Amino acid sequence: MICPRCAHDALDTLAHSPVPGVWDVLQCARCLYTWRTTEPDRRTRRDAYPAQFRLTQEDMDNAIEVPAVPPLHAG
Repeated sequence: MICPRCAHDALDTLAHSPVPGVWDVLQCARCLYTWRTTEPDRRTRRDAYPAQFRLTQEDMDNAIEVPAVPPLHAG
């Protein structure tokens, strides 16, 4: 399996479904794209992932800025 967004082959499993074998949550080690295995092909398969949203290593190396995650609001 490869990342649908950047085609990297190093994926981490972040979570498993409460019912064993139903779904997993995967994350790409390079671009950090995250998806659940039960999502549609356009989110889970490289050949079906929209071309305009695909990334290459060059795209990531030349990115102007990686936005910071804002702090959580209390309450």
